[in-house]
Amino acid sequence: MFLFGLCQPGRALSTVPAFALAHGRQAHYLHLKWRKAAVEAAPCSCKIAELTRLCPIGPDTSRMTHAEDHASSRSTRIKLHGPSDFEAMRKAGRLTAEALDLLVPMVKPGVTTDQLDQVIVDFAKAHNAVPAPYNYRGYPKSICTSINHVVCHGIPNDKPLRDGDIVNIDVTLIVDGWHGDSSRMYMVGDVNRKAERLVEVTYECLMRGIAMVKPGAHLGDIGYAIQSYAEAERCSVVRDFCGHGLGRTFHDHPNVLHYGRMGDGVELQAGMFFTIEPMINLGRPHVKILGDGWTAVTRDRSLSAQFEHTVAVTETGVEIFTLSPKGSDHPPYKA
Repeated sequence: MFLFGLCQPGRALSTVPAFALAHGRQAHYLHLKWRKAAVEAAPCSCKIAELTRLCPIGPDTSRMTHAEDHASSRSTRIKLHGPSDFEAMRKAGRLTAEALDLLVPMVKPGVTTDQLDQVIVDFAKAHNAVPAPYNYRGYPKSICTSINHVVCHGIPNDKPLRDGDIVNIDVTLIVDGWHGDSSRMYMVGDVNRKAERLVEVTYECLMRGIAMVKPGAHLGDIGYAIQSYAEAERCSVVRDFCGHGLGRTFHDHPNVLHYGRMGDGVELQAGMFFTIEPMINLGRPHVKILGDGWTAVTRDRSLSAQFEHTVAVTETGVEIFTLSPKGSDHPPYKA
């Protein structure tokens, strides 16, 4: 959630705000007025600032220093976590999964995404947790709700869900300082076979990516598994967003692309935590950001779907922190 990558092959990745889409210089001028004050308060000498007079990263003291934001994603910079960290992430991941389970009977025609957002706010408060998205870089809500051709970062509102919609709901809860991040697709009423198939393909992409995670594998192996399956099913992989490291910080190294080649990228080591969150389109992979600065939609208005889990590299393979306690990891869900 909330990670945009400068994802062209052969180029270093950076974490940037949700209004800075990775399509050349044009992206860096979005919300120019908003960012100008931040740049003046904390000038940056990076190459992007040099070229555009505006650094799309900007200061963010909640996670790491500005200089570290520009650092290379070498394995030496990726945090390796111990047993106590695993226990903390299990707790955060389980609560996030329980929150998504709670929404299963509530996602139906006539319900607004504002109502769903409030359900998660109340749930978090009742469990001494904090919704990480709220006010993150100015994001106005506590969850993301992305409907039909919305790729990600859809903002909850008072518009009712309609019969036949598909909606991705992305929840990140902070529990005792640790982030659990997950999203699932929900089908609203009677969904046509085209949309249903996209959801099935997207979940399979996620699980094929997760299956590649083990010590000695590479990040490119994850992307390859996702891309090869999606394209074989005549779908496309969104390139403008990627998974990310997390733990005590919302977004950290490494950046996890959902396309790639076997053997490319950082070698995985036991103790790494990150999300895998492929966005798969029925049409072309290109996206654009709407005027709210957050909502990403498919340029061709084709349907888009996404699933996300938070995972860890273990000594023998992979652990998924955000599995549903009810087994409701993909539709059809058990009410």
